[in-house]
Amino acid sequence: MSKQYLFTPALHILSRKDLADIELAPADVIQLVENAYHSYAQGQSRCPTKLMMPLPNIERDSVSYSMLGYDGDLQQLGFKTSYRQGNDNADKYYTTISLYDDTTGMPYALMDCHRVGGSRTPATTAIIAKYCAVENPQSALMVGTGAQGINTLPYLLTALPSLKYLRLFGTHPDGIALTLKTFARYFPDREIELVDDVPEAVAQSDIVVAASGRAAHPKIQTRWMKQGGLLISVASKGVASGALDEADYAIATSEGQLGVTGKRLAGADGIAKSDAELPDIISGRKPGRNAATDRVFAFSSGMIITDIPVAHALATRAIAAGRGTRIELWT
Repeated sequence: MSKQYLFTPALHILSRKDLADIELAPADVIQLVENAYHSYAQGQSRCPTKLMMPLPNIERDSVSYSMLGYDGDLQQLGFKTSYRQGNDNADKYYTTISLYDDTTGMPYALMDCHRVGGSRTPATTAIIAKYCAVENPQSALMVGTGAQGINTLPYLLTALPSLKYLRLFGTHPDGIALTLKTFARYFPDREIELVDDVPEAVAQSDIVVAASGRAAHPKIQTRWMKQGGLLISVASKGVASGALDEADYAIATSEGQLGVTGKRLAGADGIAKSDAELPDIISGRKPGRNAATDRVFAFSSGMIITDIPVAHALATRAIAAGRGTRIELWT
């Protein structure tokens, strides 16, 4: 292989199939994502607010957005784009991420971002629970069985081994089956309880994760939670619009993105506010809650600084395994 080949600007194109069986353990992803938040809190990374643009088609409710960011730890710049025709159309949802190596000034990879989001999202959920749940939580409820929720329970249990009771509400048989299969892969000796009464299950759980789309259940209200409960909304339409106002303490992964993707949670003044951002909690600048009895609401919106290290880890492993196609766009 010539040196010219090594230093010619090129992208490794990695498809969903190329990445499907690349192994990343939950503990490793959680560590990557937590490190990314910490680097951001220390001012080493950059993450402008997500640019989101609803398309002017009322029938389809299509949406597109993009995110640009820089991971100062890896010295990688990333650009992510997403498009969905219809707000809950899984068959017409396309998301990609491009990586550029700032140590060499070279483009690195262009890849499908489905696997990245399916890993960093539950990792963020687990990190929120680690820092904001009551001490030694015993129970967790997952509401939703889509792409954002399938990995949530094994990631939660990895971060919080004190959990004894794991519950799941879902309406799609295939999603339920995949969630149970995924969990059993990591924790074959543990069981998940399937529930059908969401308000009752919420009241019984220390941690509730809502990642449901156009929910087939009563919209979850923070006041349903037991004292000390934590409700994490993964941009969920299954959470009541008053969930933020009802909380004793509110956090967001990014208050800027809460204002973009969480507008329906805004109070009477039209502004959606939080008491703390997750990076500041991780760095010790803000508490995860003020009191053990607080009902805490957390709004989780994806930040590209957490996509970049997960994408980089997947890409390096895939390329080392001979996956993908090298394209020299600039020659």
